[in-house]
Amino acid sequence: MQKQRRRCGFSVTVAVGLMLFTNLIGQAQQAPATPLSIGQAVDSALRNYPAVSVSQEQVNAAAAGIDLARTAYLPRVDSLAQFNRATRNNTFGLLFPQGVIPAISGPVLGTNNFGTVWGSAVGTLVTWEPFDFGLRRASVSAAAAARTRSEATLKRTQFDVAAAAADAYLTLAAAQETVRAAQAGVDRAEVLVRSVRALVDAQLRPGADASRAEAELAAARTQFSRAQQATEVARAVLAQFVGVDPAQITLVAPKLLQLPPSPAEAQFNTATNPIAVEQNAAVEQAKAQLSILDKSYYPRFFTQGSAYARGTGARVDGTRLGGVNGLAPDVQDYAVGLSVTFPILDLPSIRAKQASQSAIVRSETARYQQITTDLTARWNQASAVLEGSRRIAADTPVQVSAANAASQQASARYQSSLGNIVDVADAQRLLTQAEIDDALARLGVWRGLLGVAIAAGDIQPFLNEVGP
Repeated sequence: MQKQRRRCGFSVTVAVGLMLFTNLIGQAQQAPATPLSIGQAVDSALRNYPAVSVSQEQVNAAAAGIDLARTAYLPRVDSLAQFNRATRNNTFGLLFPQGVIPAISGPVLGTNNFGTVWGSAVGTLVTWEPFDFGLRRASVSAAAAARTRSEATLKRTQFDVAAAAADAYLTLAAAQETVRAAQAGVDRAEVLVRSVRALVDAQLRPGADASRAEAELAAARTQFSRAQQATEVARAVLAQFVGVDPAQITLVAPKLLQLPPSPAEAQFNTATNPIAVEQNAAVEQAKAQLSILDKSYYPRFFTQGSAYARGTGARVDGTRLGGVNGLAPDVQDYAVGLSVTFPILDLPSIRAKQASQSAIVRSETARYQQITTDLTARWNQASAVLEGSRRIAADTPVQVSAANAASQQASARYQSSLGNIVDVADAQRLLTQAEIDDALARLGVWRGLLGVAIAAGDIQPFLNEVGP
Protein backbone atom coordinates (compact mmCIF):
# COMPACT_ATOMS: atom_id res chain seq x y z
CA MET A 1 0.00 0.00 0.00
CA GLN A 2 2.79 2.41 0.84
CA LYS A 3 4.49 1.68 -2.50
CA GLN A 4 1.23 2.33 -4.36
CA ARG A 5 0.78 5.61 -2.49
CA ARG A 6 4.33 6.64 -3.34
CA ARG A 7 3.78 5.82 -6.99
CA CYS A 8 0.50 7.78 -7.04
CA GLY A 9 2.16 10.73 -5.36
CA PHE A 10 5.04 10.63 -7.80
CA SER A 11 2.61 10.51 -10.77
CA VAL A 12 0.65 13.49 -9.46
CA THR A 13 3.88 15.43 -8.94
CA VAL A 14 5.04 14.70 -12.48
CA ALA A 15 1.64 15.66 -13.92
CA VAL A 16 1.60 18.96 -12.01
CA GLY A 17 5.15 19.67 -13.15
CA LEU A 18 4.25 19.03 -16.75
CA MET A 19 1.26 21.33 -16.47
CA LEU A 20 3.36 24.13 -14.99
CA PHE A 21 6.01 23.64 -17.66
CA THR A 22 3.36 23.75 -20.41
CA ASN A 23 1.89 26.95 -18.95
CA LEU A 24 5.32 28.57 -18.81
CA ILE A 25 5.99 27.67 -22.45
CA GLY A 26 2.58 29.03 -23.47
CA GLN A 27 3.25 32.28 -21.64
CA ALA A 28 6.66 32.56 -23.26
CA GLN A 29 5.19 32.02 -26.71
CA GLN A 30 2.39 34.56 -26.18
CA ALA A 31 2.96 37.71 -28.18
CA PRO A 32 3.91 40.68 -26.03
CA ALA A 33 1.54 43.60 -25.74
CA THR A 34 2.42 46.56 -27.93
CA PRO A 35 1.49 50.18 -27.17
CA LEU A 36 -1.48 51.33 -29.21
CA SER A 37 -2.30 54.98 -29.84
CA ILE A 38 -5.77 56.14 -30.78
CA GLY A 39 -4.63 56.93 -34.31
CA GLN A 40 -3.18 53.45 -34.70
CA ALA A 41 -6.41 51.95 -33.37
CA VAL A 42 -8.45 53.83 -35.95
CA ASP A 43 -6.08 52.86 -38.79
CA SER A 44 -6.19 49.20 -37.76
CA ALA A 45 -9.98 49.28 -37.64
CA LEU A 46 -10.16 50.73 -41.14
CA ARG A 47 -7.85 47.97 -42.41
CA ASN A 48 -9.28 45.01 -40.54
CA TYR A 49 -12.97 45.58 -39.85
CA PRO A 50 -15.01 43.48 -42.35
CA ALA A 51 -17.70 46.12 -42.92
CA VAL A 52 -15.17 48.29 -44.76
CA SER A 53 -14.30 45.43 -47.12
CA VAL A 54 -18.00 44.83 -47.79
CA SER A 55 -18.51 48.46 -48.83
CA GLN A 56 -15.33 48.41 -50.94
CA GLU A 57 -16.54 45.41 -52.92
CA GLN A 58 -19.89 47.13 -53.46
CA VAL A 59 -17.98 50.03 -55.02
CA ASN A 60 -16.16 47.58 -57.30
CA ALA A 61 -19.48 46.01 -58.33
CA ALA A 62 -20.97 49.44 -59.08
CA ALA A 63 -17.92 50.36 -61.18
CA ALA A 64 -18.41 47.18 -63.19
CA GLY A 65 -22.04 48.19 -63.65
CA ILE A 66 -20.92 51.35 -65.46
CA ASP A 67 -18.86 49.27 -67.88
CA LEU A 68 -21.89 47.05 -68.43
CA ALA A 69 -24.12 50.04 -69.22
CA ARG A 70 -21.58 51.40 -71.70
CA THR A 71 -21.60 48.15 -73.68
CA ALA A 72 -25.06 49.17 -74.97
CA TYR A 73 -23.28 51.58 -77.34
CA LEU A 74 -21.48 48.68 -79.02
CA PRO A 75 -23.00 46.80 -81.97
CA ARG A 76 -24.40 43.38 -81.28
CA VAL A 77 -22.96 40.50 -83.29
CA ASP A 78 -24.67 37.10 -83.21
CA SER A 79 -23.41 34.04 -85.05
CA LEU A 80 -24.95 30.65 -85.68
CA ALA A 81 -23.86 27.28 -86.99
CA GLN A 82 -26.31 24.41 -87.26
CA PHE A 83 -26.36 20.88 -88.65
CA ASN A 84 -29.42 18.66 -88.57
CA ARG A 85 -31.07 15.60 -90.01
CA ALA A 86 -34.80 16.07 -90.45
CA THR A 87 -37.83 15.43 -92.60
CA ARG A 88 -38.78 17.99 -95.29
CA ASN A 89 -42.60 18.01 -95.23
CA ASN A 90 -43.99 21.54 -95.43
CA THR A 91 -47.56 22.82 -95.30
CA PHE A 92 -49.52 26.00 -95.78
CA GLY A 93 -50.71 27.74 -92.64
CA LEU A 94 -49.82 30.18 -89.90
CA LEU A 95 -48.22 29.86 -86.55
CA PHE A 96 -48.04 32.60 -83.96
CA PRO A 97 -44.52 33.46 -82.80
CA GLN A 98 -43.33 30.71 -80.50
CA GLY A 99 -40.24 28.71 -79.66
CA VAL A 100 -41.47 25.13 -79.79
CA ILE A 101 -42.16 24.11 -83.41
CA PRO A 102 -39.18 24.45 -85.80
CA ALA A 103 -39.72 26.47 -89.00
CA ILE A 104 -39.41 24.77 -92.43
CA SER A 105 -38.62 26.62 -95.66
CA GLY A 106 -39.31 25.38 -99.16
CA PRO A 107 -42.33 24.44 -101.30
CA VAL A 108 -45.28 22.37 -100.16
CA LEU A 109 -44.81 18.88 -101.61
CA GLY A 110 -48.34 17.62 -100.94
CA THR A 111 -47.00 14.40 -99.41
CA ASN A 112 -46.28 13.15 -95.94
CA ASN A 113 -42.94 11.41 -96.28
CA PHE A 114 -40.81 10.54 -93.28
CA GLY A 115 -37.57 10.32 -95.20
CA THR A 116 -34.86 12.55 -93.78
CA VAL A 117 -32.14 14.66 -95.35
CA TRP A 118 -29.16 16.58 -94.07
CA GLY A 119 -29.44 20.33 -93.51
CA SER A 120 -26.93 22.97 -92.49
CA ALA A 121 -26.79 26.71 -91.84
CA VAL A 122 -24.17 29.24 -90.81
CA GLY A 123 -24.61 32.97 -90.49
CA THR A 124 -23.85 36.22 -88.71
CA LEU A 125 -26.18 39.05 -87.72
CA VAL A 126 -24.88 42.51 -86.82
CA THR A 127 -27.27 44.88 -85.02
CA TRP A 128 -26.49 48.45 -84.01
CA GLU A 129 -28.63 51.21 -82.61
CA PRO A 130 -27.38 54.49 -84.15
CA PHE A 131 -29.42 56.76 -81.85
CA ASP A 132 -31.75 56.20 -78.92
CA PHE A 133 -33.05 59.63 -77.79
CA GLY A 134 -30.76 59.56 -74.71
CA LEU A 135 -31.79 56.17 -73.30
CA ARG A 136 -28.30 54.68 -73.20
CA ARG A 137 -26.82 57.87 -71.81
CA ALA A 138 -29.46 57.80 -69.05
CA SER A 139 -28.56 54.17 -68.28
CA VAL A 140 -24.87 55.03 -68.01
CA SER A 141 -25.71 58.01 -65.78
CA ALA A 142 -27.79 55.76 -63.54
CA ALA A 143 -24.90 53.30 -63.27
CA ALA A 144 -22.55 56.18 -62.44
CA ALA A 145 -25.00 57.39 -59.79
CA ALA A 146 -25.01 53.88 -58.29
CA ARG A 147 -21.21 53.93 -58.11
CA THR A 148 -21.27 57.40 -56.51
CA ARG A 149 -23.70 56.10 -53.91
CA SER A 150 -21.52 53.05 -53.26
CA GLU A 151 -18.48 55.29 -52.81
CA ALA A 152 -20.46 57.48 -50.42
CA THR A 153 -21.53 54.35 -48.52
CA LEU A 154 -17.89 53.29 -48.29
CA LYS A 155 -16.86 56.66 -46.86
CA ARG A 156 -19.77 56.61 -44.43
CA THR A 157 -18.81 53.09 -43.34
CA GLN A 158 -15.20 54.12 -42.86
CA PHE A 159 -16.36 57.13 -40.86
CA ASP A 160 -18.63 54.97 -38.66
CA VAL A 161 -15.88 52.41 -38.05
CA ALA A 162 -13.31 55.10 -37.26
CA ALA A 163 -15.69 56.87 -34.88
CA ALA A 164 -16.64 53.61 -33.16
CA ALA A 165 -12.98 52.63 -32.76
CA ALA A 166 -12.10 56.02 -31.29
CA ASP A 167 -15.06 55.83 -28.91
CA ALA A 168 -14.03 52.31 -27.85
CA TYR A 169 -10.51 53.59 -27.22
CA LEU A 170 -11.82 56.38 -24.97
CA THR A 171 -14.10 53.92 -23.17
CA LEU A 172 -11.14 51.66 -22.40
CA ALA A 173 -9.07 54.64 -21.23
CA ALA A 174 -11.88 55.71 -18.89
CA ALA A 175 -12.23 52.17 -17.55
CA GLN A 176 -8.50 51.98 -16.86
CA GLU A 177 -8.59 55.30 -14.99
CA THR A 178 -11.48 53.96 -12.93
CA VAL A 179 -9.39 50.91 -12.09
CA ARG A 180 -6.49 53.13 -11.04
CA ALA A 181 -8.70 55.19 -8.72
CA ALA A 182 -10.38 52.07 -7.36
CA GLN A 183 -6.96 50.54 -6.66
CA ALA A 184 -6.03 53.64 -4.70
CA GLY A 185 -9.21 53.19 -2.68
CA VAL A 186 -8.28 49.57 -1.94
CA ASP A 187 -4.82 50.66 -0.82
CA ARG A 188 -6.28 53.23 1.57
CA ALA A 189 -8.77 50.68 2.91
CA GLU A 190 -5.94 48.20 3.56
CA VAL A 191 -3.97 50.85 5.44
CA LEU A 192 -7.07 51.64 7.47
CA VAL A 193 -7.60 47.95 8.32
CA ARG A 194 -4.02 47.57 9.55
CA SER A 195 -4.26 50.74 11.59
CA VAL A 196 -7.58 49.80 13.17
CA ARG A 197 -6.40 46.27 13.97
CA ALA A 198 -3.39 47.67 15.75
CA LEU A 199 -5.62 49.92 17.85
CA VAL A 200 -8.05 47.09 18.54
CA ASP A 201 -5.24 44.73 19.54
CA ALA A 202 -4.00 47.44 21.89
CA GLN A 203 -7.56 47.64 23.26
CA LEU A 204 -7.72 51.30 22.31
CA ARG A 205 -10.68 50.77 20.01
CA PRO A 206 -13.62 48.37 20.06
CA GLY A 207 -13.65 45.31 17.84
CA ALA A 208 -16.59 46.71 15.91
CA ASP A 209 -14.22 49.25 14.34
CA ALA A 210 -12.13 46.43 12.90
CA SER A 211 -15.25 44.79 11.45
CA ARG A 212 -16.32 48.08 9.87
CA ALA A 213 -12.84 48.63 8.42
CA GLU A 214 -12.83 45.13 6.94
CA ALA A 215 -16.28 45.72 5.48
CA GLU A 216 -15.01 48.90 3.84
CA LEU A 217 -12.02 46.98 2.46
CA ALA A 218 -14.34 44.34 0.99
CA ALA A 219 -16.50 47.06 -0.58
CA ALA A 220 -13.42 48.73 -2.08
CA ARG A 221 -12.24 45.41 -3.50
CA THR A 222 -15.70 44.82 -4.98
CA GLN A 223 -15.58 48.24 -6.62
CA PHE A 224 -12.11 47.44 -7.93
CA SER A 225 -13.30 44.11 -9.36
CA ARG A 226 -16.21 45.77 -11.11
CA ALA A 227 -13.87 48.34 -12.58
CA GLN A 228 -11.59 45.55 -13.81
CA GLN A 229 -14.59 43.78 -15.35
CA ALA A 230 -15.62 46.94 -17.19
CA THR A 231 -12.03 47.35 -18.38
CA GLU A 232 -11.86 43.87 -19.86
CA VAL A 233 -15.21 44.34 -21.58
CA ALA A 234 -14.02 47.64 -23.07
CA ARG A 235 -10.77 45.99 -24.13
CA ALA A 236 -12.70 43.24 -25.91
CA VAL A 237 -14.82 45.83 -27.75
CA LEU A 238 -11.71 47.69 -28.92
CA ALA A 239 -10.10 44.40 -29.98
CA GLN A 240 -13.16 43.75 -32.16
CA PHE A 241 -12.26 46.79 -34.25
CA VAL A 242 -8.48 46.53 -34.09
CA GLY A 243 -8.39 42.84 -35.00
CA VAL A 244 -5.92 41.63 -32.35
CA ASP A 245 -6.15 39.61 -29.17
CA PRO A 246 -7.47 41.74 -26.27
CA ALA A 247 -4.51 40.75 -24.12
CA GLN A 248 -2.15 42.44 -26.60
CA ILE A 249 -3.78 45.87 -26.31
CA THR A 250 -1.96 48.47 -24.24
CA LEU A 251 -3.03 52.09 -24.51
CA VAL A 252 -0.55 54.90 -24.91
CA ALA A 253 -2.30 58.27 -24.84
CA PRO A 254 -0.70 60.67 -22.35
CA LYS A 255 -2.74 63.62 -23.60
CA LEU A 256 -5.98 61.92 -22.58
CA LEU A 257 -4.97 62.36 -18.92
CA GLN A 258 -4.84 66.12 -19.38
CA LEU A 259 -7.52 68.63 -20.18
CA PRO A 260 -7.53 69.52 -23.88
CA PRO A 261 -7.18 73.16 -24.85
CA SER A 262 -10.26 75.05 -25.90
CA PRO A 263 -10.50 74.61 -29.68
CA ALA A 264 -11.49 77.31 -32.11
CA GLU A 265 -15.14 77.51 -33.06
CA ALA A 266 -15.77 74.59 -35.39
CA GLN A 267 -17.64 75.08 -38.63
CA PHE A 268 -20.73 72.93 -39.03
CA ASN A 269 -22.11 72.02 -42.45
CA THR A 270 -24.54 69.14 -42.72
CA ALA A 271 -23.90 68.77 -46.45
CA THR A 272 -20.34 67.54 -45.83
CA ASN A 273 -21.27 64.91 -43.26
CA PRO A 274 -20.73 61.39 -44.73
CA ILE A 275 -24.25 60.39 -43.69
CA ALA A 276 -25.76 63.33 -45.57
CA VAL A 277 -23.46 62.78 -48.54
CA GLU A 278 -24.58 59.15 -48.77
CA GLN A 279 -28.25 60.10 -48.64
CA ASN A 280 -27.77 62.83 -51.25
CA ALA A 281 -26.21 60.18 -53.50
CA ALA A 282 -29.32 58.04 -52.94
CA VAL A 283 -31.48 60.95 -54.09
CA GLU A 284 -29.39 61.42 -57.24
CA GLN A 285 -29.54 57.70 -58.00
CA ALA A 286 -33.34 57.73 -57.72
CA LYS A 287 -33.48 60.71 -60.09
CA ALA A 288 -31.22 58.89 -62.56
CA GLN A 289 -33.55 55.88 -62.52
CA LEU A 290 -36.47 58.22 -63.22
CA SER A 291 -34.58 59.66 -66.19
CA ILE A 292 -34.34 56.17 -67.73
CA LEU A 293 -38.13 55.86 -67.57
CA ASP A 294 -38.51 59.30 -69.16
CA LYS A 295 -36.47 58.07 -72.14
CA SER A 296 -38.26 54.74 -72.50
CA TYR A 297 -41.33 55.68 -74.59
CA TYR A 298 -39.53 56.39 -77.86
CA PRO A 299 -39.09 54.37 -81.06
CA ARG A 300 -36.01 52.13 -81.19
CA PHE A 301 -34.06 52.19 -84.47
CA PHE A 302 -31.72 49.30 -85.33
CA THR A 303 -29.51 48.97 -88.40
CA GLN A 304 -28.96 45.33 -89.23
CA GLY A 305 -26.77 43.34 -91.57
CA SER A 306 -26.66 39.61 -92.05
CA ALA A 307 -24.61 37.15 -94.11
CA TYR A 308 -25.52 33.49 -94.05
CA ALA A 309 -25.38 30.27 -96.04
CA ARG A 310 -27.53 27.16 -96.00
CA GLY A 311 -27.30 23.65 -97.35
CA THR A 312 -29.92 20.93 -97.79
CA GLY A 313 -30.19 17.40 -99.14
CA ALA A 314 -33.73 17.95 -100.45
CA ARG A 315 -34.72 19.12 -103.94
CA VAL A 316 -37.68 21.17 -105.04
CA ASP A 317 -39.24 18.21 -106.85
CA GLY A 318 -39.30 16.20 -103.60
CA THR A 319 -36.35 13.92 -104.31
CA ARG A 320 -33.55 13.45 -101.82
CA LEU A 321 -29.81 13.59 -102.28
CA GLY A 322 -27.96 10.77 -100.65
CA GLY A 323 -24.69 10.62 -98.75
CA VAL A 324 -23.52 13.78 -96.96
CA ASN A 325 -25.26 16.18 -99.35
CA GLY A 326 -26.67 19.09 -97.32
CA LEU A 327 -23.95 19.12 -94.68
CA ALA A 328 -22.08 21.82 -96.60
CA PRO A 329 -23.79 25.26 -96.56
CA ASP A 330 -23.35 25.98 -100.26
CA VAL A 331 -26.15 28.53 -100.87
CA GLN A 332 -25.17 32.05 -99.74
CA ASP A 333 -27.26 35.14 -99.01
CA TYR A 334 -26.82 38.52 -97.36
CA ALA A 335 -29.13 41.32 -96.25
CA VAL A 336 -28.98 44.84 -94.84
CA GLY A 337 -31.85 46.84 -93.42
CA LEU A 338 -33.33 49.08 -90.74
CA SER A 339 -35.75 47.91 -88.07
CA VAL A 340 -37.96 50.20 -86.01
CA THR A 341 -39.75 49.06 -82.87
CA PHE A 342 -42.18 51.13 -80.84
CA PRO A 343 -43.92 49.92 -77.65
CA ILE A 344 -47.30 51.51 -78.38
CA LEU A 345 -49.24 50.02 -75.48
CA ASP A 346 -46.41 50.34 -72.94
CA LEU A 347 -47.34 53.93 -72.11
CA PRO A 348 -49.71 53.09 -69.20
CA SER A 349 -47.12 50.81 -67.55
CA ILE A 350 -44.33 53.35 -68.11
CA ARG A 351 -46.42 56.09 -66.54
CA ALA A 352 -47.15 53.86 -63.55
CA LYS A 353 -43.43 53.17 -63.17
CA GLN A 354 -42.71 56.89 -63.43
CA ALA A 355 -45.22 57.63 -60.69
CA SER A 356 -43.65 54.97 -58.49
CA GLN A 357 -40.12 56.22 -59.13
CA SER A 358 -41.18 59.84 -58.54
CA ALA A 359 -42.52 58.79 -55.16
CA ILE A 360 -39.18 57.14 -54.41
CA VAL A 361 -37.38 60.38 -55.34
CA ARG A 362 -39.62 62.37 -53.00
CA SER A 363 -39.11 59.78 -50.26
CA GLU A 364 -35.32 59.89 -50.56
CA THR A 365 -35.43 63.71 -50.61
CA ALA A 366 -37.53 63.77 -47.45
CA ARG A 367 -35.13 61.33 -45.82
CA TYR A 368 -32.26 63.66 -46.70
CA GLN A 369 -34.09 66.54 -45.04
CA GLN A 370 -34.69 64.37 -41.97
CA ILE A 371 -31.00 63.47 -41.82
CA THR A 372 -29.95 67.12 -41.97
CA THR A 373 -32.37 67.90 -39.15
CA ASP A 374 -31.03 65.02 -37.05
CA LEU A 375 -27.43 66.02 -37.73
CA THR A 376 -28.14 69.58 -36.63
CA ALA A 377 -29.73 68.29 -33.43
CA ARG A 378 -26.77 65.96 -32.87
CA TRP A 379 -24.38 68.88 -33.31
CA ASN A 380 -26.28 70.99 -30.79
CA GLN A 381 -26.37 68.11 -28.30
CA ALA A 382 -22.66 67.39 -28.74
CA SER A 383 -21.81 71.06 -28.22
CA ALA A 384 -23.91 71.14 -25.06
CA VAL A 385 -22.27 67.97 -23.75
CA LEU A 386 -18.80 69.37 -24.45
CA GLU A 387 -19.58 72.63 -22.66
CA GLY A 388 -20.99 70.78 -19.67
CA SER A 389 -18.00 68.43 -19.57
CA ARG A 390 -15.62 71.39 -19.43
CA ARG A 391 -17.50 72.87 -16.48
CA ILE A 392 -17.49 69.52 -14.68
CA ALA A 393 -13.77 69.08 -15.32
CA ALA A 394 -13.12 72.50 -13.82
CA ASP A 395 -14.88 71.52 -10.57
CA THR A 396 -13.56 67.98 -10.00
CA PRO A 397 -9.99 69.04 -8.95
CA VAL A 398 -11.56 71.12 -6.17
CA GLN A 399 -13.65 68.11 -5.22
CA VAL A 400 -10.56 65.88 -5.06
CA SER A 401 -8.60 68.40 -3.00
CA ALA A 402 -11.42 68.85 -0.52
CA ALA A 403 -12.07 65.10 -0.27
CA ASN A 404 -8.36 64.45 0.29
CA ALA A 405 -8.24 67.04 3.07
CA ALA A 406 -11.38 65.58 4.64
CA SER A 407 -9.89 62.08 4.55
CA GLN A 408 -6.68 63.21 6.21
CA GLN A 409 -8.57 65.13 8.88
CA ALA A 410 -10.90 62.20 9.58
CA SER A 411 -7.91 59.85 9.91
CA ALA A 412 -6.11 62.28 12.25
CA ARG A 413 -9.23 62.70 14.41
CA TYR A 414 -9.66 58.92 14.56
CA GLN A 415 -6.04 58.40 15.59
CA SER A 416 -6.52 61.04 18.29
CA SER A 417 -9.72 59.33 19.52
CA LEU A 418 -11.72 62.39 18.54
CA GLY A 419 -13.59 60.72 15.68
CA ASN A 420 -15.13 57.37 14.83
CA ILE A 421 -14.53 54.77 12.16
CA VAL A 422 -17.66 55.77 10.25
CA ASP A 423 -16.26 59.24 9.58
CA VAL A 424 -13.00 57.77 8.30
CA ALA A 425 -14.77 55.24 6.06
CA ASP A 426 -17.10 57.86 4.62
CA ALA A 427 -14.21 60.24 3.94
CA GLN A 428 -12.15 57.57 2.19
CA ARG A 429 -15.12 56.48 0.10
CA LEU A 430 -15.76 60.11 -0.84
CA LEU A 431 -12.11 60.52 -1.82
CA THR A 432 -12.17 57.43 -4.04
CA GLN A 433 -15.32 58.62 -5.78
CA ALA A 434 -13.85 62.10 -6.23
CA GLU A 435 -10.72 60.65 -7.86
CA ILE A 436 -12.85 58.55 -10.19
CA ASP A 437 -15.00 61.56 -11.05
CA ASP A 438 -11.91 63.67 -11.74
CA ALA A 439 -10.39 61.09 -14.10
CA LEU A 440 -13.67 60.56 -15.90
CA ALA A 441 -14.24 64.32 -16.12
CA ARG A 442 -11.03 64.85 -18.09
CA LEU A 443 -11.86 61.97 -20.38
CA GLY A 444 -15.40 63.32 -20.60
CA VAL A 445 -14.05 66.48 -22.22
CA TRP A 446 -12.18 64.39 -24.78
CA ARG A 447 -15.33 62.35 -25.39
CA GLY A 448 -17.24 65.59 -25.85
CA LEU A 449 -14.71 66.69 -28.45
CA LEU A 450 -15.11 63.37 -30.21
CA GLY A 451 -18.88 63.80 -30.17
CA VAL A 452 -18.58 67.22 -31.78
CA ALA A 453 -16.21 65.79 -34.41
CA ILE A 454 -18.63 62.94 -35.14
CA ALA A 455 -21.52 65.38 -35.50
CA ALA A 456 -19.40 67.48 -37.86
CA GLY A 457 -18.58 64.39 -39.92
CA ASP A 458 -14.77 64.55 -39.60
CA ILE A 459 -12.83 63.07 -36.66
CA GLN A 460 -9.38 63.74 -38.13
CA PRO A 461 -8.97 67.07 -36.25
CA PHE A 462 -9.76 65.20 -33.03
CA LEU A 463 -7.17 62.53 -33.80
CA ASN A 464 -4.60 65.23 -34.54
CA GLU A 465 -5.36 66.88 -31.21
CA VAL A 466 -4.98 63.61 -29.24
CA GLY A 467 -1.69 62.88 -30.98
CA PRO A 468 -0.21 59.88 -32.80
